[in-house]
Amino acid sequence: MRMLINVPESVVADALRGMAAAHPELTVDVENRVIVRRDAPVAGEVALVSGGGSGHEPLHGGFVGPGMLSAACPGEVFTSPVPDQMVRAAAAVDSGAGVLFVVKNYTGDVLNFDMAAELAEDEGIRIAKVLVDDDVAVTDSLYTAGRRGTGATLFVEKLAGAAAAEGRPLEDVESIARQVNANSRSFGVALSAVTTPAKGSPTFDLPPGELELGIGIHGEPGRERRAMMTSGEIADFAVHAILDDMPVRNPVLLLVNGMGATPLLELYGFNAEVQRVLRERGVPIARTLVGNYVTSLDMAGASVTLCQVDEELLRLWDAPVRTPGLRWGV
Repeated sequence: MRMLINVPESVVADALRGMAAAHPELTVDVENRVIVRRDAPVAGEVALVSGGGSGHEPLHGGFVGPGMLSAACPGEVFTSPVPDQMVRAAAAVDSGAGVLFVVKNYTGDVLNFDMAAELAEDEGIRIAKVLVDDDVAVTDSLYTAGRRGTGATLFVEKLAGAAAAEGRPLEDVESIARQVNANSRSFGVALSAVTTPAKGSPTFDLPPGELELGIGIHGEPGRERRAMMTSGEIADFAVHAILDDMPVRNPVLLLVNGMGATPLLELYGFNAEVQRVLRERGVPIARTLVGNYVTSLDMAGASVTLCQVDEELLRLWDAPVRTPGLRWGV
C-alpha cells in the first residue's frame, strides 16, 4: 500500500494534528474531531456548521474561517461524523444568532445531523438545516436516497457564509443556502478507482482504458461505463447532462473540480473544454474556480458544477473569505 500514512487507524487524527500545526487561526480538537474558527463565536453572527466523512479535503475542514464555515466535523474516511461532534461544534460557535447545518445528501449525514439538531435545540441553540443534493448523475445510490450532495456544497457554504458575515438573520442565511442549492447542478467522472486507507486497494474495478460517467465522491457507480474519451468529449457529456436537467437563464458560477489525483494541467485543459461547451449553449459564465476542492482521496477524474446567480449572489461570491482552502478579498 503506497500511501503517505502511518497506519490506517490513525489517518484522520494524524491529518487533524497536521492541520492544527499548519493553521493556528483554527482550533482543532483532535480527540473530539471538531474544527472551529479561533474567533468563534462571533457576536451577532449566524454560525455555519458542516461536516462529513474524511477523504474529501479541503471539504469541509479546509473551508472553516471568516466568510465561510464556523466549524466542521470530520468523520472517519467516507463515514459520517456522529451527532455528538455536531452538537459540540454548534455549542462552540453559537453566538445566540442561531446555527445553520449544511448537510450533504448521504443517508448517514442526514440521520446524524437530524439527531444533532434535536439535541442542540434541547440545549437552547436555534438550528436551521439545508440539504445539498445537486448531483444529476443518478437518483439513488449506495449511500443515499435521492440525489447526492457534491460540488454545490462549496457554493452553499461560501454564499451562505458571506451572508452570515454580513450579520443577516438565520432565516435569511437559510433562504440563501436553499436558493443556491436549488440553482446548482453537478456531474462527475472517474478515470480511476478510489483507494481507502482501510482497504489498501481500489474499492471498485475500473479496467485500463475505461472511465465511469456520473461517479459519486465515494466511488459510487455512475450512469454508465465507457471506453476512454477525450477531454472535449467528457465536457460535452457532463455539461449537457447538467443543462438538460437545469435550463439556465442567468449567468453561472462554474466549478471545475478535481477528484484528488488529477493534476491542474489536466483540469485547466478540461476547463477550456467545459467553457467551450457552455459558450456553444449560450450560457454566460460569471466566475470560474478550478482546482481540487471536493475530492475523493486518490481518485483521478473531475466534476463540473454550475450555479445560476443573480447580482446579489454574485456579490456574496465576491465577498472576502479567509479559509485554508479558499481565500480572496483579504
